[in-house]
Amino acid sequence: METKQVKKKSNNWKIFSSGIITSNPIFVLFLGMCPVLATTSTFSSAFGMGLAVIAVLVVTNTLISLIRKLVPNEIRIPVYIVIIATVVTIVEMLMYAFMFDLAQTLGVYLSIIVVNCVILGRAESFASKNTVFHSFLDGLGTGLGFLLGVVLVALTREIIGTGGLGFNNPLTGIELFHVQLFPQQFAISLFTVSPGAFIVYGLLTAAFVAINAAYKDRQEKKAKALAKVAQAGGNQ
Repeated sequence: METKQVKKKSNNWKIFSSGIITSNPIFVLFLGMCPVLATTSTFSSAFGMGLAVIAVLVVTNTLISLIRKLVPNEIRIPVYIVIIATVVTIVEMLMYAFMFDLAQTLGVYLSIIVVNCVILGRAESFASKNTVFHSFLDGLGTGLGFLLGVVLVALTREIIGTGGLGFNNPLTGIELFHVQLFPQQFAISLFTVSPGAFIVYGLLTAAFVAINAAYKDRQEKKAKALAKVAQAGGNQ
């Protein structure tokens, strides 16, 4: 019984963490690139976009998993798109109602979450084939992976591009803090515009891939060492 519970917890963690690490939508799968490049000029806007994507992913994954056995295979994609569009519209309306300044900053990129490959991709590849709970975990993990990606890009761009870091309250738009980390005269304004977004994204992707590869290599070496120890014990 305990072994089954351990395996179940391990499987749940694997589903949740894969969207953050091994199948990160930004640094591994390279999906949903438009908002990554367009809304990461400031930490505040990137954080808001990440929260919106998390909300849409969690709700759409859960809903699609709930109806997966009721939808005919021939029309599943149109049905998924209608569900995604409805959820995005509701999220957008709520943001304009309670986070007006943030919603205005995100602008059209809030609406085009509908066609974000991450959302439809998880609906088709995971939520349509798995239980509600697992689909919820997948949506949450993938959403957090997306949030991590846009926040890392935004932090790097804002700090290098302006020399400081600020954050506005998503509900009121009032600045909560602003820290000048080094004199603005030494900032590189290139990183606050589109070319800077491409440069930062490329460098962070390279770093993420290198760290991921090193981690996998370490895990493989550890597994081989344990296998040798087990084999030696068996021979005795």
